[in-house]
Amino acid sequence: MAKLTLTRIEYGDADAPKQFAALRKKLSLQADVISPKSRALTEKVFGQALTPSQVVERVCKDVQTLGTKAVLHYTEQFDRAKLTAEALRVSDAELLAAHKAADPEFLATIRRIRTNIMSFQMGLVHTDAIMQTPGKSELRMRYRPMRRVGICVPGGAAAYPSTLLMTVCPARAAGVKEIVVVMPPTANGTENPDQLAVCRELGVDEVYRMGGAQAVAALAYGLEEAPPVDMIVGPGNLFVTLAKKYVYGQVAIDCLAGPSEIVVLADDAASPDYIASDLLAQAEHDPASAILITWHEPLLDAVEEALERQLKKLERGEQARNCLEQFGALVLARDAVQAVTWTNDIGPEHLHIITKNAEKLGERIDNAGAVFLGPHTPVALGDYAAGPSHVLPTGGTARFTSGLSAVDFQRRSSWLSFTPRGLERIAPDVQTLARKEGLTAHAASVEIRVGE
Repeated sequence: MAKLTLTRIEYGDADAPKQFAALRKKLSLQADVISPKSRALTEKVFGQALTPSQVVERVCKDVQTLGTKAVLHYTEQFDRAKLTAEALRVSDAELLAAHKAADPEFLATIRRIRTNIMSFQMGLVHTDAIMQTPGKSELRMRYRPMRRVGICVPGGAAAYPSTLLMTVCPARAAGVKEIVVVMPPTANGTENPDQLAVCRELGVDEVYRMGGAQAVAALAYGLEEAPPVDMIVGPGNLFVTLAKKYVYGQVAIDCLAGPSEIVVLADDAASPDYIASDLLAQAEHDPASAILITWHEPLLDAVEEALERQLKKLERGEQARNCLEQFGALVLARDAVQAVTWTNDIGPEHLHIITKNAEKLGERIDNAGAVFLGPHTPVALGDYAAGPSHVLPTGGTARFTSGLSAVDFQRRSSWLSFTPRGLERIAPDVQTLARKEGLTAHAASVEIRVGE
């Protein structure tokens, strides 16, 4: 087996700024980061080389125009599954049978994790905020749950019961009544009995055999068999992420959650073996990015050696190796200040800080989807069981958006109620501004009521 070849960036290199800029671009949503297999498949389906954005636009427009016919066509092309319209929805009997056949210990694990997630997410739910001025006015911010939500669950390289937990539970905590799950008709999607058992355990009875951009479009625009949703959430590959971006405005979305990412920020207090295991945990997704940033130079060689040792023991070792060589990096900063600056520039999905005073250093981080502090808090805890959702912003979008939580499933509206006395008090200010803007009808709508 060939020796692992990882990109190295060191602050002393003359072209370090250029290398770092290239690394950041590679991680962005504009980078078209897809596997060679996916690129070849899209070329075969469309008969020409298209960018992921062009593929998504084509698919979404077809689904919007042709509905179920387009979904069935692209499902056959991309997932190699020839379905009928009647078979798109997983039946209640299939969900019940999967649940009955599931391993009781597996279901017990699901219940324990559901309790963890619900306990955390329920604490986030907003309640109405009211400000009263006795005898004059009452102002209120009222919160209500989304009516109908669509959840995308990946089903390509692996099955993800964790994604069902991390999306359905926050929606349930917020009070969403109608939850729709879409998974591709693959061995890791709707054809995986454990996935169906988890849907049943979580009380989800509307599940469809579709994935990719066509599933996102179907949720947004609706099908003959399925009304449109009000919000689409859940992670996915670049095509799913770009499709969510495309339909935003027709529906709400959570965040741009694409290929997985981790930055490990470490110093001489960190174990090279721990760091290597963290990087590999992301790299086995492939594509994914895995980056170490440190100001302790000996750590670079030590981590690379640990990666070599651990790769040999992984079932998905070849995929992880390929991923590390394409999208991984070992980065040497001048000091902790530069390391923090570079980390904020990347804005990673996952940031694991393994340093002395990790919490203190973490306070200087502004851009990250989720932060994991200390050697005993691997990212896998957040991925599977801790409580916060693992649906997090990627591609640098943590600079301006946040991970999924129960509050994202709540709509807010302001309520205003004034008495005659309250109106009289505020009327002069309203009239002054309205006239300044030349909107005299606004001023008149207040004036006609004053003094009655």
